[in-house]
Amino acid sequence: MKSNHRKTLNRIFDKPVRSNIVWVDIENLLVALGAEISEGRGSRVRIALNGVRSVFHRPHPQKETDKGSVVSMRRFLIEVGVEPK
Repeated sequence: MKSNHRKTLNRIFDKPVRSNIVWVDIENLLVALGAEISEGRGSRVRIALNGVRSVFHRPHPQKETDKGSVVSMRRFLIEVGVEPK
């Protein structure tokens, strides 16, 4: 995992929850972890990683995620067994 991916992972797990993580950085992290990402309807994004599937919404019109999305992504990463060391 590259250092920018590790930084994104750490930002997802920061407390208090951040609301300024760029969605593209999260997608790049997921791809680096081996996730399969496919487009859904509208702003939906389907993500499959380590046998776990989930659907997220790309933020729009802004490029940063909100706190609720970051918490959901944190739960997803914990479920698939990915946490910062």
